[in-house]
Amino acid sequence: MNKVRWGILSTAKIAREKVIPAMQAGEFCEIVAIASANKERAAAESTRLRIPKFYGSYEQMLGDPDIDAVYIPLPNQMHIEWSIKALDADKHVLCEKPIGLSSMEAEKLLKAAKQKPHLKIMEAFMYRFHPQWQRAKKLVVDGVIGELKTIQSFFSYYNVDPNNIRNQKEAGGGGMMDIGCYCISVARFIFGREPERVLGNVEFDPVMKTDRLASAILDFGGPTSTFTCSTQLAPYQRVNILGTDARIELEIPFNAPPDKSTRIWLHSKKGSEEILFDLVDQYTIQGDLFSKAILENTPVPTPLEDAVNNMKIIELIFESSMNGTWKNVNY
Repeated sequence: MNKVRWGILSTAKIAREKVIPAMQAGEFCEIVAIASANKERAAAESTRLRIPKFYGSYEQMLGDPDIDAVYIPLPNQMHIEWSIKALDADKHVLCEKPIGLSSMEAEKLLKAAKQKPHLKIMEAFMYRFHPQWQRAKKLVVDGVIGELKTIQSFFSYYNVDPNNIRNQKEAGGGGMMDIGCYCISVARFIFGREPERVLGNVEFDPVMKTDRLASAILDFGGPTSTFTCSTQLAPYQRVNILGTDARIELEIPFNAPPDKSTRIWLHSKKGSEEILFDLVDQYTIQGDLFSKAILENTPVPTPLEDAVNNMKIIELIFESSMNGTWKNVNY
């Protein structure tokens, strides 16, 4: 077998418009089935996306012996339940972020995954696999920017539609779950370790009750990471990684377009260097790397423990905002 046979557990927009076409272009991925609670919708998307099989229920698809792995883009509150059901059906699992609604939920999934050591499971933080982030990480590790001292991230968009799932509290909506999780993940990825304590300030929408503006400081034992995320500000995203000798600036750090080249800048005393990257689709790379781990029986690029720890930081930022105090991080 030189390709992993994938089933898509949902006809969610991110799957239809981004992930499925990207994985279909992959070297090690073959999309063989799609499922929806609405059979007619599954059939329509199967035809449109040229997927051979469709199912009118998630359980039916998980029962298909010709499927090796499933991608889960369901609403946040369904991630843990269906990830565990997929593992129980002997399927490898790539689940969208955030992995669940709480670290307790994430721990439950981790426990279930450890009972199935022959199966691969990973949270789908696709940005990490883009060449721009691989280069940024290497520049830091190689000491090009000197001593890493702080990371500054910003991620925002404007959406006040109460019918949008991102604005529904019971579905795990809100800025922290949707985009703040990226800012936290970035800091942990670049520092290569966990923060020791966090301080947060969060503002909630008075009607929808979801967090609409959040700022936080992550203390990595002296060095820091600061970020702001919002669901009700002008759209913007940027990351700056600052060391004692230079600064790395990422122009489109999170949803890098698959049809345009991307760039980062290295700013130092010598001047500014623009580093360009060829057209790539980070969802294709993610799908191929996960599939390759299955085919070669090697560890997945990002272990599930990383997802658990990211959830812990999200929770502590909310707690810090409520109490107005620093919260220590315990693992």
